[in-house]
Amino acid sequence: MSTTTLTNSEFTIRDLASEFDVTARTLRFYEQKGLLNPGRKGASRVYSIADRARLVLVLRGKRVGFSLDEIREMLDMEAITSQDPSALTDMLDRFHERIDALNSQRDDIDAAIAELEAGRTWLEDRLANREPSEEIKHRARAFEALAAARMNVWTGASPEPGSHETQT
Repeated sequence: MSTTTLTNSEFTIRDLASEFDVTARTLRFYEQKGLLNPGRKGASRVYSIADRARLVLVLRGKRVGFSLDEIREMLDMEAITSQDPSALTDMLDRFHERIDALNSQRDDIDAAIAELEAGRTWLEDRLANREPSEEIKHRARAFEALAAARMNVWTGASPEPGSHETQT
């Protein structure tokens, strides 16, 4: 158990992992990729409020489909934008591209769902209104004849005229 004392504006790796439902390994990976830069107190990583905010942006970027490299560039641009307003334009262009890509994916998903729903409806209709095949009907008649013959054997009755047993 760590004896590191933290302030209210500092977080351990366990704190952030628990809060954001990620593993400590994930946080260390993000650190390795340059997305997070925690401080140290002894051997322990100590995350600041700024690190926590960066993690929120990293996870949001991942959720909407940005690569880690793209996320890192956007996080780095944030520091540059006060000196270079064109960086904001570049970031805005990337957001537009990602929105267009996600809209296209949504359209593809909507089309796939519509096709599956049409197939499901067709199958449900087939199951609800199905007519037995000729083979099933033939087997049913054969079973009825066999059952009638067995009943006749058990009861000692003779087959009725016109029954399946007398037909060939």
